Amino acid sequence: MTPRDPKAGIRELLHELCVDLGFCLPPHEQQRLQEAPPTDADSFADAVFAAEGMDPGHHTQLWHQVRERIDRRVHG
Repeated sequence: MTPRDPKAGIRELLHELCVDLGFCLPPHEQQRLQEAPPTDADSFADAVFAAEGMDPGHHTQLWHQVRERIDRRVHG
């Protein structure tokens, strides 16, 4: 069995965030997150918000939705 490509998992996550929650990051931001993904769900959610130019402190409910998707994707 071949190990799963971590970059493919990040691509799938970013696609899900775009389609379901409207976080459609520019290609260079997607590439950056694929090359050096944050190590925990909180940091990843913060990075997604930063890439969108949004302050997570002003969108706490949405931040929690993003974080939940990330956590679900990472931990199954």
